[in-house]
Amino acid sequence: MNGGSGLVIVPSMLAADQSRLGEECRALAAAGADRVQWDVMDGRFVPAITVGPDVVAACRRVTDLPFEAHLMVEDPDEAAPHFVRAGCDLVIVHAEACRHLHRTLTGIRSLGARAGVALNPHTPVDTIAHVLDLTDLVLVMTVNPGFGGQEYLPAMEPKIAAVRAVIDRHGAPIELEVDGGITDVTIRRAAAAGAGVFISGSWLSRHPAGRAAAIAELRAAARQSIGARA
Repeated sequence: MNGGSGLVIVPSMLAADQSRLGEECRALAAAGADRVQWDVMDGRFVPAITVGPDVVAACRRVTDLPFEAHLMVEDPDEAAPHFVRAGCDLVIVHAEACRHLHRTLTGIRSLGARAGVALNPHTPVDTIAHVLDLTDLVLVMTVNPGFGGQEYLPAMEPKIAAVRAVIDRHGAPIELEVDGGITDVTIRRAAAAGAGVFISGSWLSRHPAGRAAAIAELRAAARQSIGARA
């Protein structure tokens, strides 16, 4: 499932009905989501605490929709194997939480999953310069991590563009993802800056016409901006 031109729409399970996560996964697949993101928070790296691997594994049994785990945790090396075993195809770790980022990414790939690096708003782009050969995705946070419903930070757009340039120079098929405050309006700006993968939580889940309409709107808006920059 892919929207074409490298365009990927990824609903966040943080905004889903937590009492019926399996049904939510099935509904998002039917609505046209390309994959879903599990926001994993430990109460230490970020203040909130969310799902563990057992919840993800239970939902894995009811859908074929690809899963990605965004590990907002202090010890990603300990957490990553559990979420791969639970059925996550992609594991994203925060550069700020990794003592040895190269080793962490190598470890994720050795488990058979794709590896991603997330950069908080303050984290420099050159943090990823020497691990791109081990990186399948770079996530530029367009909010500070830890809570849903935050407002998009337009100041991150030059950073998105800078990461896009780094990826293009590297030449490998590395995805560029954005997460935080993504709506039908802000997705245009993030896509114009160079992003191709878009996490949407609160806006998507609250869309008055439902999830399928929300995903279609996001996809159409992003496609326009991606087409304009091509």
